[in-house]
Amino acid sequence: MIEISLNNIKKNYGFKNILNGLNLEIKTGEKISLIGDNGCGKTTIFNIITKKENIDEGILSIRNGSTIGYLMQQPEEIFSNKRVNDILYESRKDILELELLLKKQEEKMNQNPEDISLINKYLNTQEKYMNSGGYEINTLIEKISHGLHIDQLLEKDFSQLSGGEQKRVVLAFLMVKKPNILLLDEPTNHLDILTLEWLEDYLIKYNGTVVISSHDRYFLDKVTTKTMLIENGKIVEFNGNYSKYLKENEARIEREFKEYKDQQKLITDMKRKIKQLEEFGKLAFPTGEVFFRRAENIRKRLERIEKKEKPIVKKELPINLEFDKRSSNDVLKIKDYTLMIEDKVLIKKINLKISYGDKICLMGNNGTGKTTLIKKIIENQNDHIILGNQIKIGYIPQQIVFDRNETILEYARKHFIGEESHLRSALDKFYFKGDIVYKKINNLSGGEKVKLKLFILIQEKCNFLVLDEPTNHIDISTKETLEEALSDYKGTILFISHDRYFINKLANKVLLLENETITEYCGNYDYFIEKRV
Repeated sequence: MIEISLNNIKKNYGFKNILNGLNLEIKTGEKISLIGDNGCGKTTIFNIITKKENIDEGILSIRNGSTIGYLMQQPEEIFSNKRVNDILYESRKDILELELLLKKQEEKMNQNPEDISLINKYLNTQEKYMNSGGYEINTLIEKISHGLHIDQLLEKDFSQLSGGEQKRVVLAFLMVKKPNILLLDEPTNHLDILTLEWLEDYLIKYNGTVVISSHDRYFLDKVTTKTMLIENGKIVEFNGNYSKYLKENEARIEREFKEYKDQQKLITDMKRKIKQLEEFGKLAFPTGEVFFRRAENIRKRLERIEKKEKPIVKKELPINLEFDKRSSNDVLKIKDYTLMIEDKVLIKKINLKISYGDKICLMGNNGTGKTTLIKKIIENQNDHIILGNQIKIGYIPQQIVFDRNETILEYARKHFIGEESHLRSALDKFYFKGDIVYKKINNLSGGEKVKLKLFILIQEKCNFLVLDEPTNHIDISTKETLEEALSDYKGTILFISHDRYFINKLANKVLLLENETITEYCGNYDYFIEKRV
């Protein structure tokens, strides 16, 4: 059964069609991932379905009776002045209304205990309440609150929460509500790995339709069974999860290139034949009309050919990470180190060794001290933390903040050796094109900040990279380019990440930080999962 249909949808924001004749069908029970580069129109599609945005052309159809829950990238402001607990219960107003009705009917029955009609009405209401899940609502809210780690926030006001906490509350609200269709825009942001695993299991078992826009490829692999790529304002559909899409899309692009080249050859041959016949016709004058007729027939056939567009392959960022001097074999040693914030112990008497060439992921739940630990390593002002010889650290923090009122060009010039024309050319390859280089660095988006930091990192030629959530804010294609560059990098990497696909591709060791200690696993994320169980 078709739940939602978008037919020949066009949406223009004044400079070009973001959606250009897009067709999309969402069927009952499907688990769909919506993928594409940043700005391709994923959020626009969600906003059109939920009627937050109008369409310029086309038809939107939603099955009668369908209920839609929409998790936006930015939390809903409608919850601002409410307690979290109240928000969750208000998601099931039908149950709250039935509870009130039951109480009123109980009062009437107490006043008229022999009135059979009141008893029958009460029993009917009670049955509705039971069928609606009224008796399970407390257990359901408790389960979801615990799974999303918001059980400690229930008595807090929504407006007092951080952005990540607010998003988890809105997600919980939708889960308790149980709509037929869930539209989830970046649901994995701000979630640690344990919460991600819980959410995956919940969505896999969810008795409804789920459409997800996410940069978390591991999450998409686990949850979705159909992949829809937005490309040039249209949908290209693939049956299967993200990994299956990767293989099929590569084959598709090769096939389309071949079809394009074959058609171009055919068009060239037809044009040459037309020219040849017309020349024959001129030479055979006045009896050459037959050649002109043949030429005209070929020209009409040529005009009827539906021209194939040349497949567009996005140019990858030129991330080439090198260093001038190799570090010592012992890159970092931590001896009997206890990490505290005020009076709270985060890590107690840990010992750790990082060697040249290691690519290590530091994992752990939010709040266990991962970011604090790597900041202490970078500060290098502690007798228990010992860096080796000839170590040059390159650092990308989780929250990239530029504290200078400079342009991209001014900031980059300080780190670049060479003529300005070469600098402009290098920035152009990182999509800082034309006048964009005069944009103030304080006004960059999250993805732009990461790209600029990567550009600077390349210029610094560091032999020890310390990266705190480096894949935040960047689209999938940029993540894949970064993975390849870091895999080829000959130096040492210590990184924090919740991106399990990224960890699998890069890490040769996992350090799990929990219960005030660190446990080492000599493998990637899948190896860690296998050994953890």
